Amino acid sequence: MELNIRVVSVLTIAVLVAIGTAVFALLSASQTIPNNGNISAIGVGVYSDSGCSQEVPLIQWGTLDPGETSEEIVYICNEGNVAVTLNMTTENWDPSLASSYITLSWNLEEGYVLDSGQSVRTVLTLSVSSSISGVESFNFDIIITGTEST
Repeated sequence: MELNIRVVSVLTIAVLVAIGTAVFALLSASQTIPNNGNISAIGVGVYSDSGCSQEVPLIQWGTLDPGETSEEIVYICNEGNVAVTLNMTTENWDPSLASSYITLSWNLEEGYVLDSGQSVRTVLTLSVSSSISGVESFNFDIIITGTEST
C-alpha cells in the first residue's frame, strides 16, 4: 500500500507540474496586443506639446493586455480664424475584427467648441476588452475634425 501512495504522490506531482506548465504556457503566450493609431486632423492640428509645435502623426499605444487601457495626452489646436466644434472618429481598423473589442474615447464633451487660436489638452483613452480574441496586433486611423461652429 505504501508503494501505491508514493506512486499516486509522484503521479499527482507530475500531473500538477504538467497542468502548471500548460497554464504558464497559456499565460505567457502572446496575449499582449501591439498596435498603432494613425492621426488625421481636419481643420485643426494635433500636437504632443501645449505650445503646439510638435505634431503627432501617430500614437504608439504600446503593448496592451486584454482588459487594459492606455492613455495618451495630445493638444488639439484651432489654427483657423473661426471657432470649431471638435469631433473624433476611428476608421480603417486592421483587422476589422479589432473594432469589436477595442474602443477609443476622449475626455471632451460632445460638441466641444474650440475658439480660434486656442488649444485644448485632450486625453485619448484606448480600452481593450477582456474578452478579446483573434486579434494579435492592430492598426487604425483616428480622425479628429474641427468644423466651423454656427
